[in-house]
Amino acid sequence: MPKVTLLCHTPDPQRVVAAAAKLCYSSQTVEGLLDGLTDEKTESFIHMLMGLGHESPVEHVSFTFAIEGVSRSLLAQITRHRIASYSVQSQRYVRLSPFEYVIPPEISADSQASAAYERAMQAAAASYEEITGILKEKHRAQLLAEGVPEKQASSRAEKMAIEDARFVLPNACETRMVVTMNARSLYNFFRHRCCTRAQWEIREVANQMLALVKDAAPILFEKSGPPCVSGPCPEGKMSCGRAAEMRERYLGKGNAASC
Repeated sequence: MPKVTLLCHTPDPQRVVAAAAKLCYSSQTVEGLLDGLTDEKTESFIHMLMGLGHESPVEHVSFTFAIEGVSRSLLAQITRHRIASYSVQSQRYVRLSPFEYVIPPEISADSQASAAYERAMQAAAASYEEITGILKEKHRAQLLAEGVPEKQASSRAEKMAIEDARFVLPNACETRMVVTMNARSLYNFFRHRCCTRAQWEIREVANQMLALVKDAAPILFEKSGPPCVSGPCPEGKMSCGRAAEMRERYLGKGNAASC
């Protein structure tokens, strides 16, 4: 199961956004930007921005997450969100012995599918170990012949071996990453990945991220979620038809009715 932790974020993120908005719409000097920015005025500035669809000021605040228990398949999806920074556990320098893997819920719930899946994972793990062993010994012998000291030759040989052996690892292979996005990029991420049509794993990650940023900046993210939370569903014939349910889930009963 994916696990997301909010490592850090811009201090006082909502006030920073309000200060940027204040600069856009007033003759206020830079020195006085934060003057008078009470909680009420901060909320008012943010609501004004959201009402105007003016999202550039929210780019000034960012959030950094640690994500674990996810597959390499998720990695391929999340890195499509390009206005972000990623640091990912390396398969080139980290030997995965044994490698952990993610089991999709639909497979886990079916005994036949689960048994076949486990066999595939075990076969991949065995191949990874076998190829690593063969290549490590080959590279070690070559390095020793070149005069490289024993300890250094063994360490270098292993890294050279796993660099190629990793090619047999499946998409299910578990990985970890640190991700940083600004608030505007998060808006976009949530619109795409909180939707019921998003793949289950990245949807779970997105929902955990949204819950964390709502705790840190509730006004900034009060309308965040799939597109149907704040407007019509863009999916057309592919729509899940559950817009009312989604609004209630992401906005709460009182707010959903007024949306």
